[in-house]
Amino acid sequence: MFEYPKIYDVLVIGAGHAGLEAALAASRMGCETLLLTMNLDTIGQMSCNPAIGGLAKGQIVREIDALGGEMGLNTDATGIQFRMLNASKGPSVRGPRAQCDKKAYQFRMKATCERQERLDVKQGHIAELLVEGDRIAGVSTQLGVTYHARTVVVTTGTFLQGLMHVGLRNTPGGRMGDTASGLSASLLKHGFELRRLKTGTPPRLLKKSINFSKLELQEGDQPPRPFSYLVDTLRKAPDDIFTLNEWKDGLFHVEQLACAITYTTAQTHEIVRSNLDKSPLYCGRIEGIGPRYCPSLEDKVVRFAEKERHQLFLEPEGRHTDEYYINGCSTSLPFEVQLAFIRSVPGLEKAEIMRAGYAVEYDFSPPTQLQVSLETKRIGGLFFAGQLNGTSGYEEAAGQGLIAGINAARQVQGRPPLILRRDQAYIGVLIDDLVTKGTEEPYRMFTSRAEHRLSLRHDNADLRLTAVGTEVGLASPARTAKWQAKEQAIDETRRLLQTIKQDGQPWAHLLKRPDVSWSSLPAPFSAVDPEVALQLETEIKYDGYLRREQAHIERNRADGDRTIPDWLNFDEVPGLKAEARLKLKKIQPRTFGQAARISGINPTDVALLQVHTKRGKTAAGLGSK
Repeated sequence: MFEYPKIYDVLVIGAGHAGLEAALAASRMGCETLLLTMNLDTIGQMSCNPAIGGLAKGQIVREIDALGGEMGLNTDATGIQFRMLNASKGPSVRGPRAQCDKKAYQFRMKATCERQERLDVKQGHIAELLVEGDRIAGVSTQLGVTYHARTVVVTTGTFLQGLMHVGLRNTPGGRMGDTASGLSASLLKHGFELRRLKTGTPPRLLKKSINFSKLELQEGDQPPRPFSYLVDTLRKAPDDIFTLNEWKDGLFHVEQLACAITYTTAQTHEIVRSNLDKSPLYCGRIEGIGPRYCPSLEDKVVRFAEKERHQLFLEPEGRHTDEYYINGCSTSLPFEVQLAFIRSVPGLEKAEIMRAGYAVEYDFSPPTQLQVSLETKRIGGLFFAGQLNGTSGYEEAAGQGLIAGINAARQVQGRPPLILRRDQAYIGVLIDDLVTKGTEEPYRMFTSRAEHRLSLRHDNADLRLTAVGTEVGLASPARTAKWQAKEQAIDETRRLLQTIKQDGQPWAHLLKRPDVSWSSLPAPFSAVDPEVALQLETEIKYDGYLRREQAHIERNRADGDRTIPDWLNFDEVPGLKAEARLKLKKIQPRTFGQAARISGINPTDVALLQVHTKRGKTAAGLGSK
C-alpha cells in the first residue's frame, strides 16, 4: 500500500454536484482539499435532465450562489434557455429554471476545479474508509493508494452498489457507461445502516427524426433571468469554448434554444400496459423505492389510469449536439417497447432512440444517522451529502455538498459548524427535514415544504445569505460589495418612496394597490435597478403577510432555537413514552424545535423535556458531575 505524502484537510469522494460544491467551498475557505472521482471525464455530469432550477430548486441554486457556491454561475455561463416558472403566480412560488448545454456545463465545471487553488483533482476508485478510534483518517483506493485527511466528505450519488435495469436485463453501474462503487461494504463494516432507492431516466432522441411541425414550441424568457448575483462578471475568453454566454454592454447575452411539448396517446398507454410483465418495476426485479413526484411512464399509466394523456417536454441537450431529452418519460421497459411507445406520440412517429431509458437502484444511508452539520454521528470528521442521503436532484445535492464542505473546513479550522435555520434558507429546510424526519423515498424539495416560503423567495437569497457567506469566508470581496451596494440602494429607494407623493400620498402607500405596479411610478424610479425594484415592490405589496410571517418566526425561534443540553438523558425524563424515548435517542435533536419536528413526537413530549431541563442537572442526578 502506497501512502500519498500529502495530508489533506478535506477529502471529497465523488465529483457530482454535491462533491463539486463541497470541494470548491473547502478549498476557497483555505483548506488543502482533494477531490477523488472514479472518472475524471464525468466531473459535473448531468446524468439525467440537463437543466438546473425549477420550483423550490431554483431558490436553492440562488442560495448556493449567495453563499459563494458555483452552481448558479456555471449555469448562467452554459445555459441555453432561461425561464421563470409560475411567473404569473405569487412571489413565494416562482422559481427560475435553465436548460443547460450538458457538456459545456460539465467541462467548464471541471476546468473550474482544476484551476482552483488548494484543490487537487485526482482519479481513484475508493475501496475503504480509514478510521482511527472514532474519527476518520482517510481513504484507500483500489490501486493501493492511501490518502490521509483530517475530514472526509462522501458524495457517491447513485453509485453505491448501483444496478441498472432495462427490461429484465440488469448491469452493475450507477450511470450508463460507468461502473458501480463498492464502498457500501466499508460503510456497513463501520456500522452504518444502508437501504435501497431507485431512480430512472428517459430515452434520448435524435433531432432530425422529430417532426417539430406537430409540436408546440416553448421559447425562453426575454430577457433571460440569470441565477448568479455575479453574472456581470461572465466574460468569454478567446479560447474558452465552454463559456457560452456573457455579460456585455450591461446585458446578459444568451442565444436561447426552444423546447417543445407533445402528449402521450391512448395507443401509448396500451403499449405500456400490455408490456408491464417486462417491466422490472412491476415484476419484482427492482427492490428500491422510486421517486413519488417524478414517476416513470409505467407508474403514470398504472396509477393515473383515468388520464387520457400525459405531457412530454422535448429538451435540447446542448448547442452542439442533436440529442433531445424527453422529460416526463422515464422508463425501464425493454428497448423495443420504448421504441414502440415513443413512435405512438404525435411528432415522434419516426423518432430514433439514441440512448435507451433505464432505471438504477442504489444504496443510500438513512440521513437520521447525521447531525445537522451533515457530520455522521458514528464517526467524527466524516460527512455525507447528496443522493447518499436519500435526496433526488442536482440542486438538493449541491446544497448539501456546499454545507458539508463548509462544515468540514470549519471543523479543521476549529470553528463551530454552520447551521442554516428553516426560516433562513431552503437549504436549512432540506437538511432539517433529512436529519430530523429521514426519508423512505427519494426526497425532492417543494415550496410547500417551507413553512416560511414568502420570506425564502428566489429574489432575496443574497439579502438572506451573503452576510453568512462573508462571515464563513466563502463569499468573495466582489460578492460582498455587490450585496452591500444592493442593501444601500434598497434603503435609499425606500426613503424616496416615502418622500415623493402623488395627490398627497407617498408612493410607498400607493404601491400597495393591486392596480399600481413599479412601472406606474414617476421618473425618479424608472432608473432603479430591477432587482431593487422587485425587492421593494414585493416588500410593499405583501407587507401584511410578511409582518405576520416574521412574527411567527420570532415566536417559534424563542422556544425552537433553545438548545437541548448535552447532559439531558432521555431515559431519565419522567413521563416520556417508550416510543418517544427511542426516537429521541435515535435522532439526538440539537434543539427543542428539532425535537418537536420528529415524526411521532407530540407537544406533551417536548413539554416534558423542557420541564426536566428547567429543573437542572441537580434534579437529573448530575449535580456532582
